[in-house]
Amino acid sequence: MIRKARLKDVKDIHRLITHFSKTGQVIPRPLGELYESVREFFVYEVPEKDLIAGACGLHIVWEDLGEIRSLVVSEEYQREGIGAELVRACLEEARELGLSRVFVLTVVPDFFLRLGFRWIEKGKLPHKVWADCIRCPKFPDCDEVALIYSLEVGDRG
Repeated sequence: MIRKARLKDVKDIHRLITHFSKTGQVIPRPLGELYESVREFFVYEVPEKDLIAGACGLHIVWEDLGEIRSLVVSEEYQREGIGAELVRACLEEARELGLSRVFVLTVVPDFFLRLGFRWIEKGKLPHKVWADCIRCPKFPDCDEVALIYSLEVGDRG
């Protein structure tokens, strides 16, 4: 079940992000930052196991631009469409908020390309986007690529 994250989910979100940050798939996020940004996140909950098995955040960057960040799904739940559903939930919220574009910085572009994202040069994104880069263990040798999704009426990337 996909739903908006609650405060009680933050430690599980942190656990997932920390695990996948060790593999270089996402950047680490401090626990305090996750509490501050909990409203940005959707989670995949397995109610019968009382388990948060996935998470994804929609971060607002500017009046017309958002970022998909920290997409994580536990290994045992991967390849079931959960990641795609989490991204779609974020895109739907972005649409409801009135954003026209959503980007992602990722090391797995094929996943996002299948969802309708398209390539964009990193340099075309606003400088504000790079605020997290200083904290990233990959800085300054980033291996992530930028992709963007258009929410304009009639345009799907």
